[in-house]
Parts: sequence; structure tokens; C-alpha cells
Amino acid sequence: MLALSFALLLFGSATATSGLALDAAQFSSLAKASNLSAWDTFNQTLNGRLQVGRPVSAPCFSVVDGKNVSVDATACAAVKAGYSAPTFRGPQYGSFMNPQWETCQSASQQCLLDATNTSDPAPTQSPCFQGSVAPYFINVTGPADVQKALAFSLSTGIPLSIKNSGHDYKGRSSGKDTLSLWMHGLQSMAYVPDFVPAGCKTKYNAMTMGTGVPWETAYDFADAHNLTIIGGYQETIATGGGWVQAGGHSILSPNFGLGIDRVVQFKLVTPDGQYRIANECQNTDLFWALRGGGGGTFGVVLETTQRVEPGMALQVASISFKQNATNPQAWLRLVVDNAKKWGSEGWGGHITAASLINVTPKLTLAQANASVQSVADYALAQTGGVAVVETLPSWNAFFKKYVLAAEAAVGVENVLGTRLMPTALWDNSTGRDAVYNYLTASLQWANPYIVVGTPYLYKYTPGSTSATPAWRDSLWHLGMHAGFNWNSTLAQKTTAYQIASNLTQMMRDISPGSGAYFNEGDVYETDHEFSYWGDNYPRLLSIKQKYDPHGLLQCWQCVGWKGQSDSRYSCYLPAITPQ
Repeated sequence: MLALSFALLLFGSATATSGLALDAAQFSSLAKASNLSAWDTFNQTLNGRLQVGRPVSAPCFSVVDGKNVSVDATACAAVKAGYSAPTFRGPQYGSFMNPQWETCQSASQQCLLDATNTSDPAPTQSPCFQGSVAPYFINVTGPADVQKALAFSLSTGIPLSIKNSGHDYKGRSSGKDTLSLWMHGLQSMAYVPDFVPAGCKTKYNAMTMGTGVPWETAYDFADAHNLTIIGGYQETIATGGGWVQAGGHSILSPNFGLGIDRVVQFKLVTPDGQYRIANECQNTDLFWALRGGGGGTFGVVLETTQRVEPGMALQVASISFKQNATNPQAWLRLVVDNAKKWGSEGWGGHITAASLINVTPKLTLAQANASVQSVADYALAQTGGVAVVETLPSWNAFFKKYVLAAEAAVGVENVLGTRLMPTALWDNSTGRDAVYNYLTASLQWANPYIVVGTPYLYKYTPGSTSATPAWRDSLWHLGMHAGFNWNSTLAQKTTAYQIASNLTQMMRDISPGSGAYFNEGDVYETDHEFSYWGDNYPRLLSIKQKYDPHGLLQCWQCVGWKGQSDSRYSCYLPAITPQ
């Protein structure tokens, strides 16, 4: 009876407007009165739904958090089989796509397997540590769960983390000793051809989706309705949460804009405990902040509504060759010299030192062949060269045929640094040479990863979103990867982050005044406030303080970040600066 009375007294309905601070005070007094621990009392308010978080590989270990346990052979076999599969990792709370964010890197406390040989017994001969996986989590089903978690955090001082699909290059969705809100279970989806945002009059052709819906599911749904929805380049990236709130690039973005340009409404719980709708007609400051300010900062988003396009055919160019020590140089010269022309033709895609997968809805097949003829000829002249230019009937057809086989690897420790490369670099030979020289010089450390996913042709309303304005005058989103192994030493991990930071600084040097993508920037991004948000940052910080007066939502380099000295970031490596 206590649990039910407590829940009603403390939280009321999902749309209750009582102050969160009062709720937190009630929580503290009732926890004392019931003679239960804070966690036990909190679990009662959730009707026993508080769950224990464990690293995904824990079933394979005989010592977990200092306790001798029995190896769960069946569960361990499933972990080994799915260790490098995003479709396995996505539905597991204790799993992150880049597993260093399951660990406490600074203390070398981890619970990992060897992704190259999951049957290797060596990792499990060491103990399994909790690392950065939250010890408790809520599988969020609606606004009330979030409101209860916010009140609990305010009352106890226990920090919150928010996890969706686990696609996070910067460790923002995990957190040592946090209470985690897991958004994966929010899987609702609907097509609304005449969607009107609440309180507005304008109609949109749109899809409404729960935050946890993965992009592959959304693509299948859209395709069944002869629609095209602009989304991520990985099957298990979630349609809501961090992807759309930080920018959300797509290889369809050159023509149809970023994710932040497509969303027309959010439903969320803000850190002050209120369940709100944000769109162009109500909570407009919050709507602006959510479209670019980043996930895990201004509130916990439960649902998004995003504009869709009619179904469309795409011209696809898939070109590759076997890379050796010398053949990337001439290839990259061709890529740089053709980049602006390709941009004007609506091509978007991914380019590496020995491959290209691009799409455009603007050309005929004959025009597409002519457009990429020079790079196709070069690839075919190399060992293992392949060049395919074809028409596919829909985005989903392209996704199924090409993307699933080309997604970034998961289950491996991956360090990323990126930069938005201004279009002005392509206005003269000096700028083009600077880009080319960077690409070829970087080959001694890492292969470049060129994302042609900026909104190059999209007609943008200036100031309508809050991500860095550098998105709007950039041709490329250029990235570099570094990595380390499951058993790397602290020094080896530091070296990998240092390489990424150094390579990113080289990009900064040829693009002064530009910016970076918040979701994929250097973990130790210098001047992160300007890099990710430019002159929008002061307004974003003011909105953050309005809706989160107690600073309950904190994450690495997010708006309002308290800095690395905050104890919640103790598992990150010491600050790394470019050398």
C-alpha cells in the first residue's frame, strides 16, 4: 500500500504541474519513514520495474564485481555469437556499440571480450568490472517513468544517464554509478499524411515515431507506404534521441536537409518535471534548442514527428578497388577535384581512400554514369577494381543492398574525430590542395572517411536550428578513425585518442572558423562550445538553465557541461590536447 500511495502522492499523472523540488523532498521524507533504502523505495514507486544493469559480457566471467559467480554458458554463447552484431547489441541494456564506453577507461576496469576471437579464454581469466555501465536502469514506457527518475535524482544526488541504441562515440549514454533511462522500448510508429503540430495550422506529410525506433524499422515502414524518410546510415541507430537532436546527417541530406531540418514536433519531459510538446507554435525556444543542441541535455524525448518525402528512385554509384601503398593518392586527387561538381548534382555518400558509395535523386542513369566516369575508370584500372552505376527503386532498396554490408563495425574500440569542411576550400586550387594534402598526409595514421552528408543544396531558413551554422556552408563532413584493442594498456588507449586529436587539429588548421558534428567530434574537442554550436551557444545555455535549473541532465561536452573535473567523468582518460 505504501508504494501505491507514495507513487500517487509523489508524481501524480504524467501531465502534473507540481514542482519537481517538492516531489524530491517528499521522496526523501517517505524513504526515511518507510525504513527502506532510497533504491528500494524508488523501486516501489516503479512497481518493481527498476532493473539491474550489467555489462553485456558478464555471463562469460567467473568473477564479477569481486564476487565469485557461475558462468552462464548459454548466455555467454549468445554474447560471443552476437558480439560484433548491431542487432544483438542494440536490444541489450549493458551493451554499447563501441565497448570502451562500457568500461572505466582511466582505471582499466572492464568486462570485454576479444572481438576478433570471442572464443579466446584470455579476457575471462581476468575479473569483470561494472565499468561505466549504470548499475540500475529503467526501461522507459512513458512520461511518468522519466518524472520519477528526475525526482529521484534531485532528491538523492544520484546522477542520470540516458541510453537509447548505444550508438555514441563520446560515452554520453553510459555513466559510472548513474541511474539510466533506457529509451529503446519506445517503439510506436505511425504515418500521418496531414500531421498538424499541436497548436499549429500548418500540415506536414510526416511519420511519428517513439524515440527507440531503429532506422531500419523506420525505412521498412516508410517503404511500405511508398515514402522516403531521411535518417541514419546504420540499421540500429535510433530515430529519436541523440541522432536527430544533434544534427542527424544522412547521405540524402544534400538534397533534403539534416535530421534537425526534418523534425516538426517533440514530446518530452523536461528536467523540471514537466511533460511538454515542443514545436513551431509552443515551447518554441525549447523546439529550437532540441533541433541541434544535442541529446541528453534539454529533456528526455519520448517521441518525434519528422517530415517525409514521396518514394523516389535513386542513382547509385558503388566503386572500389584494392588499396595499396600508392594507389589512394591519385584516387583522392580525383575525389577532391570532382567534389564540388558532385555536390551540385545532388550526390551524397561515403568515400574512403579506395571506395565510394554515392546516391543522387537528381540525375538520370546516363548522367550518373557520366558524372563518375573518371573515378570509375581509375578504379577499374586497379587490382580488384569494381564500378557499378545503377538505378534502384527506393531508398530502402539501396539500404538493403549496400548499407547493411558497409556499416561501421561495432563491438570494437573505435575513436573518432571529425570536421565540417567549408565549401570555400573548393573555390580555388589553394584550398583544394590543402584538402588533398591533408588526406594524403593522414594515410600514415588512418584512412580518411568522407561523409558527403551536409545540406549542400537544401534551402535552409537561417537561424531556424541551433547546431553550428558551419553545417550550412560545408561540402564535406570529414572523419578520421583510430582504435585500440580490448587488452590495450592505458598508454595505448591514450595514444589512440591522441592520434584522433592530432588528426582533427590538422583539419581545424585548414578550416579555421568552421565547426564539428556534436555526435561525431573529437572526444576531447577543443573549444567545444564554438565547434558544436558557434554563436548559438549562449542562447542554448540560457534555455538549458531555464528548463534544467538544478542541472540534472549532464553529459560530456553537452550544453551546460560542468567540465571534466566533475566526478561523473572520472572514467574518461585525462584531458588530451593536440600535439
